[in-house]
Amino acid sequence: MLKVIESTGAISSGIHRLINLAKGKQNILILVFCTTFAVLSSVGIAPNLAIAFIPIGLLLARSLNLDPIVGMAMIFLGAYAGFAGGVFDPVVTVTGQTLAELPLFSGFVYRGVIFITFLAITTAYICRYAAKVKDNHTNSFMGQHTFTSNDANTPLEEPSTFTLSHKLVLGLFVGFIGFFLYGGFNLGWGITELSAIFLILGVVTAILCRINPNDFVKRLMRGASEVMYGALVVGVAAAVIVLLKQAQLIDTIVHSVASSLDGHGQIMAMQLLYLFNLTFNGIITSGTGQAAIVMPIMVPIGDMLEVTRQSTFITFKLGDAVTNIITPLSGTLMACLAIARISYVEWFKFVLPLVMIWVVVGGVFVAIAVSINYGPF
Repeated sequence: MLKVIESTGAISSGIHRLINLAKGKQNILILVFCTTFAVLSSVGIAPNLAIAFIPIGLLLARSLNLDPIVGMAMIFLGAYAGFAGGVFDPVVTVTGQTLAELPLFSGFVYRGVIFITFLAITTAYICRYAAKVKDNHTNSFMGQHTFTSNDANTPLEEPSTFTLSHKLVLGLFVGFIGFFLYGGFNLGWGITELSAIFLILGVVTAILCRINPNDFVKRLMRGASEVMYGALVVGVAAAVIVLLKQAQLIDTIVHSVASSLDGHGQIMAMQLLYLFNLTFNGIITSGTGQAAIVMPIMVPIGDMLEVTRQSTFITFKLGDAVTNIITPLSGTLMACLAIARISYVEWFKFVLPLVMIWVVVGGVFVAIAVSINYGPF
């Protein structure tokens, strides 16, 4: 459906308008995109929603003469920077705190600090890389031939005038997303309702822009063909998780690691638990699934160490967030890479230093939480 909207010229014209308003300052645009998706993720909009918006990031990156890595990073990494804090996340945060028997959304101030820290680090990292690519495209991890999708092989067309119809289309887009957010928080809407809303949005856009039914279907199918590969990758990644569960390897791993933590001090034991959760998250990338498996193990360990349950929860939350941006078993990551036509090796080279920074920063926050007896409120 985003392909249908894009075909009207509304997104391209809107991006160029945004660039003009920002006076070509790419750092401001990267900050806006990162912050937007970080906030959405931090209040419970699943990071996999980023998959739908990768084409918009790619359009912006091309308009700024950058590479697809920047286009994907400011959306995908922004979303997971917000996910790391999970300030008011009604899914993973609520699940983890419920299992830890904590008041829901308690400790939000400390998680807010985590949110700001991760977002600042991520934005600075992307801006630094974007500046290098802007100066010389050979600095890109993708080399000089950065855009390889069918649309990206052609040069950018001169942007059309930002017309009233373009404004109406983008206004409808924002309005429909806002409608979904309302339903998500108040009516328990999920991916099914989101799909329906996008379908309705596409039809309304076609009517507004006078796209005949045949052209509408053709544009829709062009968009579907670009994301089909990503959809198949998601299925394959999910199949790996099913095999691990049915072989009962996950339970064995969790039990052996929990047994090895006996005899360590509070901070060291929680750091080891944090590192374990980082590794485990590379296998089980579902936040709620990981919470259901790991939290019943982590809570008794934290109680045994006389660590506050809020500290135990934040150890889980940080461990749940970091490796999502690099593990090849993440369906969201692999789908985004497929849509952006970025190889996993290229992404790995780009994101590895950031992962290491996130790991260290997360470990510091875990140590601070244990040291200050991070409480329920």
